[in-house]
Amino acid sequence: MYAEKLKQFENVENLGGKAWEHAVACDFFDNSPVKDCSMHCFHYQQLFELLFKHLLETRSEFGAYPRTHKLGSLLAQLVKETDFKTDVDKYEAHLTAITVCAEAYRYNFLIDCKIYRKDVAILTPLIDELMEFAKN
Repeated sequence: MYAEKLKQFENVENLGGKAWEHAVACDFFDNSPVKDCSMHCFHYQQLFELLFKHLLETRSEFGAYPRTHKLGSLLAQLVKETDFKTDVDKYEAHLTAITVCAEAYRYNFLIDCKIYRKDVAILTPLIDELMEFAKN
């Protein structure tokens, strides 16, 4: 599902292409018997981070992006510095949750998969919005 959403970046050698690679990993974990969703969360966070940074690099006035891994900050900057428009308030808490769970993965903490999946369900439409923006 995710790889299909990011298909325009398939095997492209830039940040968008890296986002697509993480989408492939998310699809793998969606269809695997692995019960711990921490690895999915890590790749999902990377998918968003690299997609935000790709769009900032290619669509903002200065073609630059910050070093932060905080997804909420990256979305706010994307809205501020490009023509991309969305309801930042709708997504901010869920992006923060994904950022935190990806950090938990780095320290080998288990996360609550049920809550994580709710965040994913709310955020997945944002991927569609971002991909529509990337096409135009």
